[in-house]
Amino acid sequence: MPTAPKATLIPGWECHHPAYHSRSRRYHCPVKRVIIHADLDAFYASVEQLDDPQLRGKPVVVGGSPEGRGVVMAASYEARRFGVRSAMPMSRALRLCRQAIRVPPRFDRYSEVSHQVMGLFREVTPLVEPLSLDEAFLDATEHVAGYGGPESLARHLKAEVKNRTGLTLSVGVAANKLVAKIASDRGKPDGLVLVPAGTEAAFLAPLKTRALWGVGPKAEAVLAAAGYHTIGQIAAAEPARLEAALGSRGLWFHAMAHGIDDSPVSTDHERKSVGAENTFPRDLSDGPELRAELDRIAESVARRLDKSGFRARTIVLKLRYANFRTITRQSSRPLPIAGEHEVDAAAHALLDAAARPGDRFRLIGIHATNLVKGELDQLGLWVQTESARETGIERSIKSWLKAQP
Repeated sequence: MPTAPKATLIPGWECHHPAYHSRSRRYHCPVKRVIIHADLDAFYASVEQLDDPQLRGKPVVVGGSPEGRGVVMAASYEARRFGVRSAMPMSRALRLCRQAIRVPPRFDRYSEVSHQVMGLFREVTPLVEPLSLDEAFLDATEHVAGYGGPESLARHLKAEVKNRTGLTLSVGVAANKLVAKIASDRGKPDGLVLVPAGTEAAFLAPLKTRALWGVGPKAEAVLAAAGYHTIGQIAAAEPARLEAALGSRGLWFHAMAHGIDDSPVSTDHERKSVGAENTFPRDLSDGPELRAELDRIAESVARRLDKSGFRARTIVLKLRYANFRTITRQSSRPLPIAGEHEVDAAAHALLDAAARPGDRFRLIGIHATNLVKGELDQLGLWVQTESARETGIERSIKSWLKAQP
C-alpha cells in the first residue's frame, strides 16, 4: 500500500481560543471557518491514463488537432516536464514534446467522473461550490470535528477519491477561499497543505505576486515596476502607493496580501455564467462569415439561458486575434435579457465598437453573466437591490481598512 502523502502544516494551527479548551482535543478552532479547496490533478489527462493503461507514465495531452488549431485542454505531468501547459496551441505542445500522445477530449466521461467526485464531497458537507469539473470549494466548518480535525478530513477526501476513482486529489485547507486555493496550488501534485487561521499573511509573504487572485501578467508587470515582487512586499506597502500604481485594485491586493477574504462558499445552484465560443480553422476578418458565426453563437447562448431559466444583465464579447492577443468587451443592461435577438444585438454592438479594418480573428465568443432567475416582471426589485449587494471580500476589505490606524 502506498505511503500517504505528508501534509504541509504551517505551525500554529492549534487554536488558543478559550472555547477550544472546553471541547475535545480533536477539535481545532471552533470560531474559525474550515474551507477546503480540492483540485483533481491533471484531470482530463489523468482520466485518459486511468481508462487506458497503455497511456500511464507517458506524456499525454488532451485537446484538438494541431491542423484544426486545437489547443491543449490538459497535459499529464509527464508532458508538463517539457513545458507543455493548458491553453497552449496543440502544434506548439507537440513541438515541445515530440513523444507526446494527443487524445481528443471525452467530455461525457469527464462529467461522469466529476459527478462522482462532487457527490463524494457532498457526503462530507452540503456546502460545495464547484468551480469546474475538476475543482471545488468545500465549507467543512460544521463537519470537521467528526473527522478528527482538518488534516484528518483532508486525508479522508484524498483517500476516498483515490479509492473510488483512481485519481489523485490535491487539497488546501485554510480559514478562507483565497488562501485555501493558493495552498492547494502550492502542494500539487497529490498535495495536502494546511494554513492555520492567523498565519495567512506569513504563508503568503514569500510567494510571488502572481499567486494572488486577479494578478495577471499586466498587473504583475506594474507591481514589479513599482518594486513589488512578493506578496509580503505588497502586504508591507503603503496602501496609497499601491492605489497610485493600480487604482482601486491596489487596495484590494493589499488586503488580499494579508490573507483577508470572508466570501462564502456558494452551492452549485448559483450559476455564474452561460457562454459559447468557437476557434476558426482559419483567421476571419470582420465580414459576413464572422457575423454569421456571431449569430450562431448568440443563438446557442440564448438557448442555454432559456433552458436554464436564467436571464443575463451583462453580455461579454470575447475576441482572439490572429496574433493570439485576446480581449473582452462587455455591456450591461438595467433589466436582464435572455432572448436571442437581445443577446445577438448586444454582441453585434460590442463587435462594432471593437473591430478595426485589417483585424483578423481566430476565435470569437459570447458569455452571459450577472445571471438572475425569474420572469421579467419580477425583476424590478432585483435591479434595485442588486446594486446594494457586496461580495464577502469587498466587505472584509472595507472592514479591514477601517480598522487600520
